[in-house]
Amino acid sequence: MGRQFTRGRRVLEYLDQHPRLLAFVERVRTLLPGDPGYGDPLSVSGSRTSNVLGQQLANLANRKPSALREFGLGALQVWQAYASSQPNAVGTADVSLVFTDLGKFSDWTLKVGDDAALALLREVSAEVEPMIGMHGGRLVKRLGDGLMAVFAEPDGALEFMIGARDAVDALASNGDRPRMRCGAHLGKPSKLGGDYFGADVNIAARVAAAAAPGEVLVSSSMYEQLDLDRHELRKRLWFRAKGVPAEVRVYTVMADD
Repeated sequence: MGRQFTRGRRVLEYLDQHPRLLAFVERVRTLLPGDPGYGDPLSVSGSRTSNVLGQQLANLANRKPSALREFGLGALQVWQAYASSQPNAVGTADVSLVFTDLGKFSDWTLKVGDDAALALLREVSAEVEPMIGMHGGRLVKRLGDGLMAVFAEPDGALEFMIGARDAVDALASNGDRPRMRCGAHLGKPSKLGGDYFGADVNIAARVAAAAAPGEVLVSSSMYEQLDLDRHELRKRLWFRAKGVPAEVRVYTVMADD
C-alpha cells in the first residue's frame, strides 16, 4: 500500500510539473476573463479573500512550477474578474479617488515625540476609517498619517471627507494637534489587485497635496457630478501641479455656517 501511494504521488508530481501541461494551462489563462498575469505581487495585493488565496498560491512559485497552482490562479483570476464586473463593484466605471493626511504632521511629531504621534494616529484611525464604509467606499491603503480610499459615488466621497475632517478637528480641539486635509478626483484608474494606478490616481494625490490643513478640495471632474444643493463649493483661483493637465481645476468646500 505504501509503495503504491509513493508511486502515485510521484506520478502526480511529474504531471504537475510537466512542461507541456504547464504551457497548456498558461495558454488557457490568456483566454480566461480577467488579468492573465494574476499571481504576481501587485495583482494579489490587498486583503480580499481572492487576493489572500492568490498570495498563498503565488508563494508556491518560489519553490517549483506547478500546473495545479496555475489552475488555482486561473480560477481566482475568473473570480476576481466576475467580482469586478458587478454593478455595485467599485472599479467598473468612474470612481472617486480620495487621499487624506494630517497637515504638518511631521513637524508636530518632532515637537511632541513618537508616542504622542502614534496615539493620535490610532485615534484618527478609529474615528475616520469606519466612515469609509458608511459612505459607500473602500479603504485601499494606509499611507503613514493618511489613507487612500475609493468611492462609487462622488457625494459619498465628499460626505466622507467632510465627516473625517470634522472628526479630526474635534480631536484637535483637545490640544494643539494637526488638522486633516483631503482631496479627491473622479476618474477611471487602472485596478490591479487591491490597488489603483494611473494618471487619475496621481491627480487625486496632487489635489490632496494642494489642500491646506482643515481643507477639503475636489477636482473639476468630481465637482461636475456632485449634488450642489447639499454643499457650497468655491473655485480656487489658482491651481497648478506637476503631472496634472492644465484643464483640471479644483474647488474648496465651504464651511457650514
